[in-house]
Amino acid sequence: MHTPPALNLVVLRVADLVVAQRFYAALGLAFERHRHGSGPEHLACELPGGAVFELYPRGERAPASAGARVGFAVPSVNAALVAVVEACDGKAGIVSGPADSPWGLRAVLADPDGHRVELVELNEPAG
Repeated sequence: MHTPPALNLVVLRVADLVVAQRFYAALGLAFERHRHGSGPEHLACELPGGAVFELYPRGERAPASAGARVGFAVPSVNAALVAVVEACDGKAGIVSGPADSPWGLRAVLADPDGHRVELVELNEPAG
């Protein structure tokens, strides 16, 4: 039986690491600063399951990733929205507010760099 590949890394390019860290930390992500060789300092967070989520500075040789969309399962969509709005001083926006979906309560935010960030509060399994 063929084992499908597992996602293990997501990298977003951001204008300001501190501002981006504030946004994602409000969702509960804990970052560490890293630098590999002569590369730029960046932020890395290991997610449940072993995937790594990184924030790298945007620059001339590092194109923007604003078209990227990421999603996180959170314990409470409403609490996450409040935390992000409070933490970001208006530098994050709600694209679509909380609404029921087949996956659970769902909302979409725009981070300070315009990346779309989908939040979902997973439905409890039936039974």
